[in-house]
Amino acid sequence: MNTPQPAARVAVVTGAGSGIGREVARQMLADGYRVALAGRREAQLRETADGSPDALVVPCDVTRPDDVERLFEAVRQEWGRVDVLFNNAGVFGPSAGVDEISLEDWNATVAVNLTGSMLCAAAAVRTMKAQEPQGGRIINNGSISAHSPRPRTVAYTVTKHAMTGLTKSIELDGRGYGITCGQIDIGNTATDIMDTIGVGSGALQADGSRKVEPMFPVADAARAVLMMASMPASASVGSVVVTAAGMPFIGRG
Repeated sequence: MNTPQPAARVAVVTGAGSGIGREVARQMLADGYRVALAGRREAQLRETADGSPDALVVPCDVTRPDDVERLFEAVRQEWGRVDVLFNNAGVFGPSAGVDEISLEDWNATVAVNLTGSMLCAAAAVRTMKAQEPQGGRIINNGSISAHSPRPRTVAYTVTKHAMTGLTKSIELDGRGYGITCGQIDIGNTATDIMDTIGVGSGALQADGSRKVEPMFPVADAARAVLMMASMPASASVGSVVVTAAGMPFIGRG
């Protein structure tokens, strides 16, 4: 007698066109997930998908509520449910102190990093409440900056601190529906955003100097996300911190 095989789990990955999002999506596909790839650049999303029959490419700007609703509707139409959301889309924002940043730049950073994450989480929670069986897991991509900021990163740092509040609120409010939420804070994984702040060539330190900092492969960061996603529903992984060995995080400054 053949035992029916469980349906593949369904994940939504935002910011899937590059960096951590791309690697997480590829590892999830390799692990048997069905994965919706969301991001603003369709060509890059298709590169991530690499022709996989289990990948669904959905161009989406997470700052636009209609785009977010269309993303989750496409996933429901394709696969009927959402088991995991990796809330990953984000920008580093301008290099500036609080007295220097323009309101336009502040609002743009908050719109992607915080409001976009809220919109995606809201759509995911609505889906997870309505589906059968009920429940799911949300993983928010925070940052080491959710714990300790770099100099001149006020907008980015504030949004990542706020992400922690979003994570805890979702975890609390989701308890009665089988919805868990955790946050992964990654430090110095080798992605393009690290090049923008000069980690490999000299990142600005608290004393005003610049220092070449260690980095670690993005595949290893993605494995940590996959671990969180693949935990049984009986377990909630609230917080994971993964950094390059030796980076100036403990004892910054």
